[in-house]
Amino acid sequence: MSNLFSPLTIKSVELRNRIVISPMCQYTAVDGYANDWHLVHLGSRAVGGAGLVIQEATAVSPEGRITEGDLGLYHYDHVDKLKQITAFIHAQGAVAGIQIAHAGRKASCSLPWEGGLQVKQKDGGWQTVSSSPLTFNPDDEAPSELTLKELEKVVNDFKVAAARALETGYRVLEIHAAHGYLIHQFFSPLSNKRTDKYGGSFVNRIRLCMEIIAAVQAVWPKKLPLFVRISATDWAADGWDLTEALQLCAILKSLGVDLIDCSSGGLVKHQQIPVGPGYQVPFSAKIKSKTGLLTGTVGLITEPTQAEEILNNQEADLVLFGRESLREPYFPLKAAKELGDELSWPNQYARAKL
Repeated sequence: MSNLFSPLTIKSVELRNRIVISPMCQYTAVDGYANDWHLVHLGSRAVGGAGLVIQEATAVSPEGRITEGDLGLYHYDHVDKLKQITAFIHAQGAVAGIQIAHAGRKASCSLPWEGGLQVKQKDGGWQTVSSSPLTFNPDDEAPSELTLKELEKVVNDFKVAAARALETGYRVLEIHAAHGYLIHQFFSPLSNKRTDKYGGSFVNRIRLCMEIIAAVQAVWPKKLPLFVRISATDWAADGWDLTEALQLCAILKSLGVDLIDCSSGGLVKHQQIPVGPGYQVPFSAKIKSKTGLLTGTVGLITEPTQAEEILNNQEADLVLFGRESLREPYFPLKAAKELGDELSWPNQYARAKL
């Protein structure tokens, strides 16, 4: 058996293989409510043989949505449709995961196919919030600097969303602290200019993340995996970098976080990313070797042999597929054949197996 198709047990959850569907926003919800698009999108990846299917960044509050089309867990009634989705994913032998998030200053945007730029308040958008009143795009309306009272609400919003995720049936929870969204905005000195206990020093800049993790762990069972997605670097001078990311990950390990989902960038427009096949793998490799944490890697990984090599070299424990899974929902079935592994096909599709 290849490493890619070997199982991995994290706490009480066993993944049938190391293939993970990366959380990818579909921008198709209405007021945070899931619909049949989400059922088919996520369900087809489970049918396709992935070990873990992670639902898109799901907002913990209305103002935390990237766009008005984002999924949410800020209404209790959001749970109903999502229960159908998690049940279907589990019935196919995959594990359902969810990423909970707050977009911060990168919220209130139009849909990507409508330009993806900030929707101003006069045009139906909403007031964004952040660590400091600094914009992401030069023409954006400035975000409101979160007060201490408002930060308490943010922490509680994550806690409530985590509790609802558990009730909904998700068995893996991921906190989104990457890609220039709210938690990352606190991490980086490029976006965090505060002078209170949430700004300045490294310890202060990670404080919000620590508070969110503590709040989430109060409702998320210890027996179920907790992941954190981080940007390992801003790819910009004087910003968040791998050195600080390693410090953070060592602390996250001590707090009981099970896996670091390693990505990068997204904080500033002037980032300089050397994009290429597997360009983020060195981050997962370094974090894994230096901290002993399980890691996942993502980014321009498109071939089964490429993923297998990453695992063989112990550069990651899970391989996340994003765009490649959009191109090929049944990628794991194809990958198993290429690597000479046996992966069960759905009975309904068995006639197509060669």
